[in-house]
Amino acid sequence: MSVKIYYTTVTASREVKSQQAEVMRILESKSIQFELIDISQDSSLREEMRAKAGNPTAVPPLVFNGDQYCGDYNMFAEAVEDDAVEKFLKLA
Repeated sequence: MSVKIYYTTVTASREVKSQQAEVMRILESKSIQFELIDISQDSSLREEMRAKAGNPTAVPPLVFNGDQYCGDYNMFAEAVEDDAVEKFLKLA
């Protein structure tokens, strides 16, 4: 299994940009390898992300382990606060 981050390089939202950057920074600081999937490259990727998350209005960043949905930014931030990132990512 591999950690995948669905994100976008095309957004007018500072909040989304900031959240995406924070997720990547934290994973890098913990030496957790991850794959980036840019949903702005193909609309089918956005639909795939939403289908896997079970949320037709989900916005990036969303975190997966393989095809298993881990959560959105708020859930990730909560796991960071609880020092439970590995558990959140289903690595532990």
